[in-house]
Formats: sequence, structure tokens, C-alpha cells
Amino acid sequence: MTENLTEKYLDTINRALAAYLPESDGAENFMNDVMAYSLQNGGKRIRPMLTMEFCALCGKDAASALPFACAVEYVHTYSLIHDDLPCMDNDDMRRGKPASHIRFGEANALLGGDGLLTMAFGILAAAELPPALIVRAVDALADAAGVCGMIGGQYLDLAGETEARTADDLRATDALKTGALIRCACVLGCIAADADYEQIEAAELFAENLGVAFQIIDDVLDVTSDVGTLGKPVGSDEKNGKSTYVSLLGPEQAKAEAVRYTQKAIDALAVFGDKADALTDFARALAERIN
Repeated sequence: MTENLTEKYLDTINRALAAYLPESDGAENFMNDVMAYSLQNGGKRIRPMLTMEFCALCGKDAASALPFACAVEYVHTYSLIHDDLPCMDNDDMRRGKPASHIRFGEANALLGGDGLLTMAFGILAAAELPPALIVRAVDALADAAGVCGMIGGQYLDLAGETEARTADDLRATDALKTGALIRCACVLGCIAADADYEQIEAAELFAENLGVAFQIIDDVLDVTSDVGTLGKPVGSDEKNGKSTYVSLLGPEQAKAEAVRYTQKAIDALAVFGDKADALTDFARALAERIN
């Protein structure tokens, strides 16, 4: 029976994420609370699980990649805090609770996100792996989080509220805003295992297609789900006048596209053979998720 990735990694990841938070008796305790609030507020931990599983697929103990996995999730959490801010998507809820800026104030939420982003690189630097691999990991995460990745994607996403977009435009935006960090998560697992070129190339192709499928389902759920199930406001895209896969294709055709991209992601795993069965199941589950 194929082992479920959530059962395999979730508890380990959650414990490690908490352990990396600083302990202090000083004035910075409040900021620690701000960071912990969002970091420990649930979450599927998709990205760190991908990091650990790709490390295992490439022949090394998945635990070796745990610092890289945590660094990715710190960056992802920072991005969610900033995405929810009034100057960005202006959402009041995240994972069923008040967004960080609602709970702590806009300035403190901004600083908490900055703190998580900064700490991510400290976590990478302290990993017990060869320095050459750590340098590669730092470079990969900086690229994914910067203007060639999430920041560039967020800019394009915001621009999409005032400009008409085609499906190609959406794919270009999502490749940066959503796909870049998913791709980085997969590649970091390969780096931790010192994988070969063929394995890294397969991981990148898997991630590129999974990222598109993931965003399409997000767009569908924004239209078809409800606040209780999704844990955040629904209808935000329509409210903001944003072009999405649903607005361009309709919900059913959009879901069909998600299935198509998911299969392309799965096909990219052929180089790993049967060892990728758990990752294949994981990809299919993401395409069928309800939140």
C-alpha cells in the first residue's frame, strides 16, 4: 500500500517549524508571537512535503532535507501574510482565522512576514549539509522568492485586476506567483540529495505542471466553495475584477485543465519509476481537494 505523504511527513514538519522559531525573553517576544500565529495556523504543508519526498526519491534520507523544507514553508507563510494585506489582496481571513493584519495590525503583520522571510535564509545556512549544497539552496530560494519568482508574480497578479488577461497571461503569472516556490521546493529536495541533472529536470517539470494545476483549482474553489470550507473569503477574484481560469474557461473546463496539467506532472515522474507512486497519489489528491 502506498504511504500517504501527509501521514509520512506532516508531524515531523510541524514540529520542526515550531522548533526553528526563536525563544526570547526580550522585547522581540511580540514579534515571535506574530510569526508563530501564521506559521502554526494549520496549513497543508504541501511545499515542505515535496522537498522531503524529492530528497527521498533521489536516494537520500528525507530528514536530510528538513531544514530546506522548513525554509520553504517560512517563505510561503511570509507570502500569505503579505498577500492578505490591504495593499495586496485585502483579505480578512486565512485558514479559518483572522488574517495576521487583522489580529496584530498592518505594520506588525508586515514585520512578521519580513521576519519569516529573513529567518528562512538563516535556516538554510545552518543546515548540516555540505556548504556547496547550501549555497545552491540559498540561490534557488532567493530566485524563487524574488522578482523573478513570487514578487514578480504578485505584481502581475495585481496588474490583472485592471488589465484584461488571456490564458497565456495567467499561466505566465502563476508560473511566478505560485509555481516558482513549488518548483523551488521540489528542487531543494533534489539539492539536499545531491541529485543528478535528469532527476532535477524531472522535478522541475513535475513542479511546473503541478503549480498550474494547483492555481486552477484555487480559482475554481474561489467560485464554488464557501468560507467555512475554504477558511478564507470566497469570491475575492470576482470582487477585485481579476481574470482567472474560471472567468476565461468556466468552472468545468477549468477543472478539466487542472486534471490535464496534473497528468503532465505525473508523467514527468517516470524517471523515478514505482518509487514515485506516493507522489503521484499526492498530485491527484491536490487536483481533487476542496480547500
